[in-house]
Amino acid sequence: MIDALVEAVTAAALVAGVVTALCTGDVRVAVRVLLDLLTAAGLLRLAGEPAWGRLAAVAAIVALRQLLAAALSHPPPWSRRQSPPRCGDDEHGLPWAVPAKQSKAGG
Repeated sequence: MIDALVEAVTAAALVAGVVTALCTGDVRVAVRVLLDLLTAAGLLRLAGEPAWGRLAAVAAIVALRQLLAAALSHPPPWSRRQSPPRCGDDEHGLPWAVPAKQSKAGG
């Protein structure tokens, strides 16, 4: 009974990950959803017959989830700005465009 439930949660994790990726367009969020539900499936697996192999599998899933969550919490390096954005205090009241000087005609 528990094995069927574990397989159902694993399948739901895959579907939820794909749906999240398609709806949000953010793969990082989809991977987090997938890993959370796979962790739940692993913990459900422990509710069955306790065995060292199952405990090791759950520990590996939790460790992988922690590592990937830490890696995904930082923005990707290609999206970082080289310089900080300008603040309103840095503008010093300068106008966006400087009007051109007009010369007098015929003078």
